[in-house]
Amino acid sequence: MIKTILIDDEPLARSIVVEYLQNYPEISIMQECNDGFEGVKAITQHKPDLIFLDIQMPKINGFEMLELLEQPPSVIFTTAFDEYAIKAFESHAIDYLLKPFSRERFDKALQKWLQQHKHAEAPKALLTEDVRQPEERNRIVIREGSNIRIVPVHEIHYIEAYDDYVKIFTQKEMFMKKKTMSFYEKSLDESQFVRVHRSYMLNLQQLTKIEPLEKDTYLALLKSGAKVPLSKSGYAKLKGVLGL
Repeated sequence: MIKTILIDDEPLARSIVVEYLQNYPEISIMQECNDGFEGVKAITQHKPDLIFLDIQMPKINGFEMLELLEQPPSVIFTTAFDEYAIKAFESHAIDYLLKPFSRERFDKALQKWLQQHKHAEAPKALLTEDVRQPEERNRIVIREGSNIRIVPVHEIHYIEAYDDYVKIFTQKEMFMKKKTMSFYEKSLDESQFVRVHRSYMLNLQQLTKIEPLEKDTYLALLKSGAKVPLSKSGYAKLKGVLGL
């Protein structure tokens, strides 16, 4: 049996996929989900082979949902917005169905996946670090066990590299995210966040003072009391941004 999950906030859109899937008795619909939060829980529970995923949904979008999964299933995107097509294929999607799509177009996409699945070559929907939607620049979505947190970027004080992860520090909390420092250097507003060290990036709104540490090295003091080391090049970059 092939397991699938439908994730779309539009019941009518899901009903069309359900109708088209009736021609494929070998495929079992494990669950229908209204948003990405439900989608993450359903995928964790059922471990589907394939999902049909909308992009623009309430709470978190389809790309953010995939980012929360360590081993995403194969994905066929279903959306009304054609501007996401290139980014969908950059995320290794099987196909991209633009609503309203015909049965013939649906069959073409599904047959493509079935052929890959038959030969155990189905690509996983692993997001590249260039896939980033506008709303994602203002928030970071973090998974903590079965819970999902949305952290507004203005609440972030600084970010620290930690092996294959980063530590994201706010006023009272620290979150772990499996991303790289270079990813956030490219995706966060450079007028607000500055990479001041190989392992650190800080929010300029939290900076209160720069003080010398040793020869050619400095510390940035933040409002929270945290101290962030500045490399020589990071210090020069920070001075440039501050106009010093």
